[in-house]
Amino acid sequence: MSSFSTAQLCDRHASLEHLQIAEPIFKAYGATRSFFGQISTLKTFEDSDLIEQAVNEFVTHKILVIDGGGFLHSALFDAKLAEQAIHHGWVGVLIYGCIRDAALINPLPIGVRALQTHPLKSTKKSHGERDTALYFGGVHFKSEDYLYVDEDGIIAAKTLLT
Repeated sequence: MSSFSTAQLCDRHASLEHLQIAEPIFKAYGATRSFFGQISTLKTFEDSDLIEQAVNEFVTHKILVIDGGGFLHSALFDAKLAEQAIHHGWVGVLIYGCIRDAALINPLPIGVRALQTHPLKSTKKSHGERDTALYFGGVHFKSEDYLYVDEDGIIAAKTLLT
């Protein structure tokens, strides 16, 4: 995996129309602070069942982008899901919602960004949409686009920038 910096990517590619920078609303979890890969999207609300199905798919260098509606009253992602994601090849997860088990997730070799933590787990109803266009945090996320995440920020792009 090549190294990158979101600041340097912005300096080099700021004129590209397809470069989008997320609002600084996400907190960092997991031991991997810098990661990039192709996006796979998932939209769900208070339901972690489809997330569990997604992280159990074997992938290569992908990031699961989850639109949880910005809901702050339960967690969509936990340590069990993080471990499954790592085992199946996911390099990171971006969640427009909450996680739980932050102390257990932080030492794991995965990058996680979420709005906040919440101790209550979500339901399992299998409601949601997979690989659909999402919009949150000022960014349009599409499956197969690329996501770059480090301690300076989050960038989405239509093409590989590194």
